Amino acid sequence: MQKVSRLIHVPIVFFLCSALMWGFAVPVSAADNPVSINELIDNTSKYDKKSITLTGEAIGECLERENGCWVNMSDGGNAIGIWMTKTDAARIKIYGDYKHTGDTITVTGIFYEACPEHGGEPDIHCTTLIIEEAGTGRSEIISAEKALTATGVVAIALVLFMTFQRRVLRADKE
Repeated sequence: MQKVSRLIHVPIVFFLCSALMWGFAVPVSAADNPVSINELIDNTSKYDKKSITLTGEAIGECLERENGCWVNMSDGGNAIGIWMTKTDAARIKIYGDYKHTGDTITVTGIFYEACPEHGGEPDIHCTTLIIEEAGTGRSEIISAEKALTATGVVAIALVLFMTFQRRVLRADKE
């Protein structure tokens, strides 16, 4: 009788373990594996209409349109346009330029090799935006060598300008 009882418990334990495994399983998709922008450009047909994840710097400025915004993103190797909601775009505080390092963002979205909605250009339609790191200001330190070179060039330009002006004045007097 005990052997039969134990045999009944084995399938029940197996069933419960299987249910727990399936219940807590995490699906893995291409969006979980970030790709580079160069990888997208080199393999557009491979990623066309698929969910992808990119991490990079928000650069330039937000370009608002009637039903969304364009944000350019650079991963250091290349840049691409990201189409997102105005609400998502408002979360980006600093865009990269000569005086700033932009917010580091991770975008998950659908990549289009030739987006029918936006003139046939490649772009990404953002479904999830994560601000990884806030942007910062940049300070540019000019080396002494560059400053000295610039001073020398300005001095030479002034001497040439003054020489030219004297010749023009002499020619006008004659």
